[in-house]
Amino acid sequence: MEKLTKREDQIMQIIWKLEKAFIRDVIEQLPEPKPHYNSVATIIKILVKKGVLKSEMIGNTHQYSAMVEFDTYRDTNLINIKKKFFENSFPKMMAYFAKEENLSEQELEELIDVIKSNKDKKS
Repeated sequence: MEKLTKREDQIMQIIWKLEKAFIRDVIEQLPEPKPHYNSVATIIKILVKKGVLKSEMIGNTHQYSAMVEFDTYRDTNLINIKKKFFENSFPKMMAYFAKEENLSEQELEELIDVIKSNKDKKS
C-alpha cells in the first residue's frame, strides 16, 4: 500500500470510523478550522486514485468507503516503523515504547502477560 500523507491519514481515520461517508461527513469530523470542501474533495480523489477508497454514487453525490481495512493499514505501518527505526527488532521497539511511556513494574508485567497470552493463542 502506498504511504499516506498526514492529511490523507487523517481523512482515512475518519472514514474507517464512519465506515461510509460523504465529503460533508468527513468535514464535520475534522477539527477547527475546517478545511474548504474542495480541499477535502481533492484529497479524497487522491485516496480513490491510490486505491484506498472507493466511491459509490448515491443520488447525485459520491459516498466513500475504505478499500483497505484499518488493521491492514496499521499492521503495514507498524512493520515499516519496526524496520526503519528499530533494526527490524520487535524487542528493541517494545523497549523503546516501555521507556518512553515510563511504564511501572506492574504495567511491564501486564505487557508480558498480554504477550504470553497472545503467544498461547497462536500455538
